[in-house]
Amino acid sequence: MDERLVDLRSSQNREARIKIMHGHFATQNSHINTYIDMSTVKCRHHNAMVTAKALSEAYKLSMPIDTIVCLDETSLIGAFMAEELTKDNRAVNYGTNISVITPEVDSLGQMMFRDNKQRMVKGMRALLLTDSITSGKTILQAIDSVLYYGGTVCAISAVFSAVNKCAGLDVNSIFTARDIPSYAAYKRENCVMCAQGQRLEALVNGFGYSKL
Repeated sequence: MDERLVDLRSSQNREARIKIMHGHFATQNSHINTYIDMSTVKCRHHNAMVTAKALSEAYKLSMPIDTIVCLDETSLIGAFMAEELTKDNRAVNYGTNISVITPEVDSLGQMMFRDNKQRMVKGMRALLLTDSITSGKTILQAIDSVLYYGGTVCAISAVFSAVNKCAGLDVNSIFTARDIPSYAAYKRENCVMCAQGQRLEALVNGFGYSKL
């Protein structure tokens, strides 16, 4: 797999980079023709830091945020975002103590927060952070969960997003479909690659790539 991965750097910050690989892959909600490897920005502290800095610029001067809800192993980026949003004395969150939390996901795909973390959601303004958004279904589940526990969602950020809006909110990302012009996602029942007889290569999710 590694030899097929190609580096892609963000136009917002050249140190923020992901890797992409073309093929036929299945996510939880769709089939895609490009696998986006987020290991570098999610696991290496410097790359996570510059990614967080780029994502934070949209909110630093104008968006009060109490909690960052991290999906798909983005906690490292979330922690650096909290630092970026609170360290500048010009920032609206300057000097505050932003919570950085991750919901549990049960066997049915429902997201939940344990009792000890619900206080970080109830009455709080939450930013949802994820690695990639294709259809937006997972983000909608996360929004429902935050609302259920009494919070509000004020912003959505992703490393990569194929959509500009989700649930009426702008999606802030450092990579978009413009950076990967050949990127395409299909519902399983309408997958062009399946119709052409192209076999699935792997299952992909926030944890990575599993070859079939």
